Amino acid sequence: MKALIYQGPSKNSLSEHAKPEIIEPTDAIVKMTKTTICGTDLHILKGDVATCKPGRILGHEGVGIVETIGPAVSIFKPGDHVLISCVSACGRCEYCRRQMFSHCTTGGWILGNTIDGTQAEFVRIPYADNSLYPIPDGADEDALVMLSDILPTGFECGVLNGKITPGSTVAIVGSGPIGLAALLTAQFFSPGEIIMIDLDDNRLEVAKRFGATATINSRDGKAAEAVMKLTGNRGVDTAIEAVGIPTTFVLCGEIIAAGGTIANIGVHGGKVDLHLEKLWDRNIFITTRLVDTVSTPMLLKILQAKKIDPTRLITHHFKLADILQAYETFAHAADTRALKVIIDA
Repeated sequence: MKALIYQGPSKNSLSEHAKPEIIEPTDAIVKMTKTTICGTDLHILKGDVATCKPGRILGHEGVGIVETIGPAVSIFKPGDHVLISCVSACGRCEYCRRQMFSHCTTGGWILGNTIDGTQAEFVRIPYADNSLYPIPDGADEDALVMLSDILPTGFECGVLNGKITPGSTVAIVGSGPIGLAALLTAQFFSPGEIIMIDLDDNRLEVAKRFGATATINSRDGKAAEAVMKLTGNRGVDTAIEAVGIPTTFVLCGEIIAAGGTIANIGVHGGKVDLHLEKLWDRNIFITTRLVDTVSTPMLLKILQAKKIDPTRLITHHFKLADILQAYETFAHAADTRALKVIIDA
């Protein structure tokens, strides 16, 4: 089968690879129909994710059709159309019982990281009963790909961890796909203001269309001053870091109000300064999280009720044969205006 294979920092290739087989009785083999590229895949290519070794098939998102199941799989059968969760969960370990599926002792974020992932014609899904979701009849599969990772990540790591409440003031630093996913799902809680901060005017325009009440281009280095002006020098109740670089995390510390919450989503591959000399007396909460996907069933219901339209995040479509071009397009979003790309297997 064809698969996108990580060959080491800054290197990937579309190559022939052996088709996956059932290893454990709880496995399922899924024939991929659609997948996508995540910002985390770009972090892997930068060498930021040490657990992902050369030779790994990348990707942890997508939808497909069950081809084969192990003898212990009871919920799914061959021919079922399924949504793949980016997190694999055994359902039995201590962390799974606490609904911290991302820290499952034998699962978690393993797809496209420590085991082969979804950017291929076929993928092996461990713990299939807990890691797949049936696709409702008539559902838009492009939209469902956004529920594999990006929407639950924005919602759980940004909105829920950020403790957004009705009428509160929110700043989201980073108007890329994950920041926009946080923007869409933050509106479930009716915050009074949502300020989007980014270097890219095109992405800020998209944020306005998605519901941002104000946008700030941070290229001049004066984003903190602009936020303070917008908030009467008070700062924001919630600052969501959705990039994963030191300057954006530091900015969150500069704009947070007393008693506020900084919710980190970004994948950080290097040292980040924490300015406790400025925050020690501010009653600040700082949260970190890897998505657990506990919100996926709820988000599926909201999608079915047409209360949210994740397809607004999709800007490009490619075939699996053109996935290297898809990576180039996604990696150079400032030039291509790419948000999420759909790859048809």
